[in-house]
Amino acid sequence: MGRRGIWLEVLKESGDPAKDAHCVRAFRRRMTAYGLEYCLLLRPPQIGGGVEEHHLRGMKAYGLKVAELEELAPHSVLLNLSYSIKPPLGNLFGRRLLCSLDPTEVLFWMDQMEMGQSSHDEFWSIGLCMDRIDTRLPKPIVPWKSYFPLVDTELLTPQPRPSGKPRFTTIGQWYWDGNITIGGEWRDYSKQAAFAPYMELPKRLPEAVFELAMNLNADDPERGRLRSLGWKVAVPHALTRTPAAYYRYLAGATAEFTAVKLEALMGSGWLSDRAAAFLSLGRPVVTEPTGAERFLPDESGMLFVRTLEEAAEASQRALKDWPVLSKAARSAAVECFDSVRNLKLLLGDS
Repeated sequence: MGRRGIWLEVLKESGDPAKDAHCVRAFRRRMTAYGLEYCLLLRPPQIGGGVEEHHLRGMKAYGLKVAELEELAPHSVLLNLSYSIKPPLGNLFGRRLLCSLDPTEVLFWMDQMEMGQSSHDEFWSIGLCMDRIDTRLPKPIVPWKSYFPLVDTELLTPQPRPSGKPRFTTIGQWYWDGNITIGGEWRDYSKQAAFAPYMELPKRLPEAVFELAMNLNADDPERGRLRSLGWKVAVPHALTRTPAAYYRYLAGATAEFTAVKLEALMGSGWLSDRAAAFLSLGRPVVTEPTGAERFLPDESGMLFVRTLEEAAEASQRALKDWPVLSKAARSAAVECFDSVRNLKLLLGDS
């Protein structure tokens, strides 16, 4: 794209110098492996309570030096993912774009507290339906623009259909510790609750393996319950130690099956970056609709379901029509999710 890109990361000191040094080394290895220029800032713990602030002069810098960052920032664009860079550091940049990856939660919390609405020039969300989101939520207090989750379609290329018994996999956080009330009602928006209607799916398709790589402790009784219902339970930490390992795990699946938490109920038009990666690898995705489906090609490799019966039918189709769906998945990744396409949109490049 003819632009210089720098990964800016702020890491809070843990109080354990050895742990911090380990995290810094791991981060620098990752950046080096992918040829990324970076500026890693290690910040001391904030004294007292209150709003988190990022003061550049009080941080240790790795990679790009503080003086160079200060020189570049006024002429640079900050793509602030999930408000990870706070003022006054964020305010140094000449153009500031807040990029929301959780449409409903950000909309809710912006109505309650500062989430970057006061310090950014533009507001972008992977919720493609921010103008139609559920009316039980507060009205947006900033003008949202939309973009698709990004995937590097040159890095993740189509892979052959895996051999052996077909596998539907997904990765996620099983429990949810949020505290959102919508329309005066608190609900459980966890993956555990979202998957509840589909618990019998493995028994409907015994010819396939349905695997959940969820963050569950070894002694969690949920492991036994899920296995008794026919689900295979994997340890996500062991499968995703590096980006390459994560991509191998996705490519080892025939397709993804997953349920959607909050965003399906709210109709935000959310799509996951994990789904984008599956599609780029030529893997169909069976999931719940969020409103985003109307922004995709008619044949996108994504099959949207609302019930157990629909999930069973879509999963069977994913196995039967895999070559066609795999091709459609890859085409949709290039047409809609490609990182260069979406970065050009965000940055205003023609």
